[in-house]
Amino acid sequence: MRRVGDRGGNIQEQAGEHMVILLQNWKRRMRRYRIYRITLSLTLALSCVALAGLVYYDIDRCIPSVINVRAGQEESFRLGIPATGEIVSVSEQGTSNIPEGAVRLDLSRTVTLKTALDSAYRMQVKLFGFFTLKNVDIRVIEDQELIPVGAPVGIYVKTNGVLVIGTGDFQGSDGVSYSPGKYILKSGDYIRNVNGEKVTEKDDFIRRVEESGGKELILTVERDGELMELEITPRRDVNGNYKIGVWVRDNAQGVGTMTYIDAQGNFGALGHGITDVDTSTLMHMEGGTLYQTDIVEIQKGSAGNPGEMTGMIIYSNDRILGEITDNSNRGIFGSCNGRGMEMGVREAIPIGLKQEIEMGPAQILCTVDGEPKYYDVEITGIHLDHDNVNRGIELKVTDPRLLALTGGIVQGMSGSPIIQNGKFIGAVTHVLVQDSRKGYGIFIENMLER
Repeated sequence: MRRVGDRGGNIQEQAGEHMVILLQNWKRRMRRYRIYRITLSLTLALSCVALAGLVYYDIDRCIPSVINVRAGQEESFRLGIPATGEIVSVSEQGTSNIPEGAVRLDLSRTVTLKTALDSAYRMQVKLFGFFTLKNVDIRVIEDQELIPVGAPVGIYVKTNGVLVIGTGDFQGSDGVSYSPGKYILKSGDYIRNVNGEKVTEKDDFIRRVEESGGKELILTVERDGELMELEITPRRDVNGNYKIGVWVRDNAQGVGTMTYIDAQGNFGALGHGITDVDTSTLMHMEGGTLYQTDIVEIQKGSAGNPGEMTGMIIYSNDRILGEITDNSNRGIFGSCNGRGMEMGVREAIPIGLKQEIEMGPAQILCTVDGEPKYYDVEITGIHLDHDNVNRGIELKVTDPRLLALTGGIVQGMSGSPIIQNGKFIGAVTHVLVQDSRKGYGIFIENMLER
């Protein structure tokens, strides 16, 4: 027989076990809930941080680091951002004669400034009037007029030293593979001296290596703007010649478009620097020459193929147009001779500052059928950020004549002047590979800042 007390005890034990299970399940649910809540909170917080970062980046890129204004003239610009700008006058000692907070601007609206030539200003931009975004330099410049050219030119530049393109192996006279230059020289180096003597031409450099007799050479090399001395020992190849296993270059040639000539006979061209095709670095130039050139062929651009203008350059004295003195990321610059000055057949026109550029119709001046002509384009984007040197202007070719001849923007048109509302606003610099009708340009004021 089963006793009643035993049965009741079993029921109580089962009830207790059930309560324990319920309690354990509730604790597990609460832990999962806390995990879900923490995960959701972290996700929300990260999303807010990411959104705030995107907003900050979007606003920051709308603010130029530099704003140029003409002396004595009213200059208007609109940034259209929820921020304020506080203006201070900057002296040579770095102090301001404008009381703090005396000049505040609402940057969500159109702002008009009028300045004196001998003044310098800085504007502190604050998001919503509280959070500092950046300081903007306001530079006062004199008004300037330039002659737009838009004609093709042949370019020859001499490197400042011998440029190292790369290193490689060669088979020695003993059948062993050697590469003395490997791990010592690198692509983009400029060899200035060999054993203390200056070298400017690759043939001279190769000769000095061959005449070394296998003795150690001390090379003075410029790398990333710094000079250093490197030691290297040539080895004999299978033909008995001494080598160090490097490829070098001492010049570059190409075709581009002259952008402008100023009143003093100085020119600007390309709107971007001359870079080495192998190292993709801006070439350090010792000097250069501008030549008259004729376009002999145009490869029409298409999707994935930007196209190209091929020019014939005859390196003779009677075709020299001027001297190239500067190669920078803003273009190539120099002075014209009498023949070069003859390219400035148009009247000089005033420059247009970047805050004056409008979205919509404009023109470019280029030579694709024998003489410079104006062709219609549309300004589709304006990027005021000063750091975006060569891509401040987005444009699209709309002229059916130019589209029929070239398909849009092609290589060789870099430097073609961009004109809007009678003002010289920039120059073509790049083509969009995916769509040759579209491209980029540099603000003319950026070219003039070289």
